[in-house]
Amino acid sequence: MAETLSQMIPLGAIAPDFLLPDTVTGRTFGLQDLKGDKGTIVMFICNHCPYVLHVKGQLIAIAKEYKDKGIATIAISANDVKNYPDDAPDKMKALMDAWGRPFAAYLYDESQDTARAYQAACTPDIYLFDAALACVYRGRLDGSTPKNDVPLTGADLRAALDNLLAGRTIDPQQIPSMGCNIKWKAD
Repeated sequence: MAETLSQMIPLGAIAPDFLLPDTVTGRTFGLQDLKGDKGTIVMFICNHCPYVLHVKGQLIAIAKEYKDKGIATIAISANDVKNYPDDAPDKMKALMDAWGRPFAAYLYDESQDTARAYQAACTPDIYLFDAALACVYRGRLDGSTPKNDVPLTGADLRAALDNLLAGRTIDPQQIPSMGCNIKWKAD
């Protein structure tokens, strides 16, 4: 596990489109199929990352709480499943079943092209886009990690979501997410 910080794409960047299979339904979706009316969370996660497992309760709670407010949550895994079989699509589906299917989709980025387009670097890597799919937040869920005693609240992402929904400015001073590096395929 290599502890890695997110790359922090520029605020205002438009969310890259994609066409990826959903491991839960077996259907292929593009960003336009899944985006929320008022905003969209795109997050890169994986099944085995201790950072993702540490924050899963808040990821699930936020996805459920903000869905009714017009925010869609899309999860994507781009890990190399040859070398990390716990992240394979069948295991992704099993994980979503265990978590109660809280996200609009849990997509598999086999080519890793979508992760590269988003400049994703770690799991979890979290992005929030407004209704026009412009990036308004990219960063951590909150200050909690598996290695500290900071309470897990989702405060940073929740503040961005609440400001977006209220039409208020989101603080541009954002702290990168931190987690395991994305498991890139060897060239």
